[in-house]
Amino acid sequence: MPLTVADQIDPAVADQLFDGLRAYNEVHAGAFDRQSLMVAAHAPDGALAGGITGFTQWQWLYVDYLWVAEEQRRSGLGSRLLRAAEDEARRRGCRWSRLNTYSFQAPGFYAGHGYEPCGEIEDYPPGHRLIWLRKAL
Repeated sequence: MPLTVADQIDPAVADQLFDGLRAYNEVHAGAFDRQSLMVAAHAPDGALAGGITGFTQWQWLYVDYLWVAEEQRRSGLGSRLLRAAEDEARRRGCRWSRLNTYSFQAPGFYAGHGYEPCGEIEDYPPGHRLIWLRKAL
C-alpha cells in the first residue's frame, strides 16, 4: 500500500486517526471523558491579560497553555489562573494535574505551586530542556 507524506494535515484523515486511537484507548483506559477547560482574564479595555487552556480526562487535569501578558507578570495573575483551573478540575473529580514547560519558561513557577518533575528531554529546543511536571490535587 502506498504512503502519503504531506506538509498539511487532512482533517478527514486526522479525524479517522483520532477516532481509531480513542476507541483503542477506551478499551484499555475507560470512557473517553475529555472535557475542555479555559480560564481567561481580561483587562478593563478588553485586552487579554492572561489565560490557561487545557482539558480534564481520566481524573487528570492537563494544562496545555498558560500565558500572562508581560505587564501582568509577577502580579499574581498566573497563580490565580492556575488555581482557578485546578479548582475546576477538582470540581470535575480530578485527582492529579500534569503539564510541561521549557527550562526557559516557568519551571520555578510550577514548583512553587507544588508541581514536581516527572520527566525531561535535553536539547529540546537545542540548549534547553522540555520538562514534564505533575501534582496531586
